Amino acid sequence: MLLTRLSKLCTLDGVSGCEGAVREYILSEVRPYADEVRVDSMGNVMALRRGRKMGGKCLMLAAHMDEVGFIVKRITDEGMLKFGVVGGMDPRILMGKRVRVGEEKIPGIIGIKAVHLTTAEERRKVPTVSDMYIDIGATSRADAEKDVAPGDYIAFDSDFYSMGDRGFVKGKAIDDRAGCAVLLELIRQTPACDTWFVFTVQEEVGLRGAQIAAHALRPDIALVLEGTTAADLPNVDAHKRVCSAGAGVVIGIMDRGTIYDAELTRMLREICEEKQIKWQYKQYTSGGTDAGKIHLTGAGVRTCVLAAAVRYLHSPVCVASLHDIEAMEETAREFINRMGEME
Repeated sequence: MLLTRLSKLCTLDGVSGCEGAVREYILSEVRPYADEVRVDSMGNVMALRRGRKMGGKCLMLAAHMDEVGFIVKRITDEGMLKFGVVGGMDPRILMGKRVRVGEEKIPGIIGIKAVHLTTAEERRKVPTVSDMYIDIGATSRADAEKDVAPGDYIAFDSDFYSMGDRGFVKGKAIDDRAGCAVLLELIRQTPACDTWFVFTVQEEVGLRGAQIAAHALRPDIALVLEGTTAADLPNVDAHKRVCSAGAGVVIGIMDRGTIYDAELTRMLREICEEKQIKWQYKQYTSGGTDAGKIHLTGAGVRTCVLAAAVRYLHSPVCVASLHDIEAMEETAREFINRMGEME
């Protein structure tokens, strides 16, 4: 079931600020189980499931719906689309990639001047986004304007599939549709305490949705479920490998935006050891999560994180281990159960 949900979520387009398709799918999945569902002005989905224990802690589980992508800035006289990047992206991965433009999902290709037209100096430099364009097959500006307009969002056009029998999967937006898929599994079970299952927007452009949601809900404790950078690659020094895909769920200690609650982090580790769940620490401080805003809400929120290691993050070819995502689900489920025991 988790694989089916992940496949569905990763094939939906939800660039930051345009998460509607992902939101509608998530709403259809949570409504049969939630005691209350809210969609705020930012577009966050907040679904409450009442707990077995009355008067206990209020828990917030968070995963972000949005993905990195692009937006149309202008159309050239030749009918090419000049675009801007939404979220953090390495321009080296963009050339030749397939994309979908606008609500009509117009197919396009990210192009650049052919190599035989470049100078020796140009070939020594990494092309920038300003050097690139999207070709939708239009013959002129007027022709392109029949299908697209400035302000249209653009998503990667990428298939989701299993990579043989080793448990690895490939697709776009595994960061953080993996977390969303886990939340959709967890909400099916009555939690130990009142729990808000929160699917946030605009994480990739500044953790914006999480800040609004946390201010609205004021939870006592938050657990963020994420996809994080795996750097288990041949050309990366061992001490910079962050974490490894297939080595188990990642327990965060700190990142560039948060030092995670030590007691909760210890609890996550103990759960994994007691339940014999494969786990790993994040070995290198990098990136950030929605926790960066959540833990600063009100008088402060005790916050921790579980993540799945994802190779080639923020690209159309993210690779992750389904076993790691299953381990994240199992660990989070036990964490929820133990919340009923906390005073």
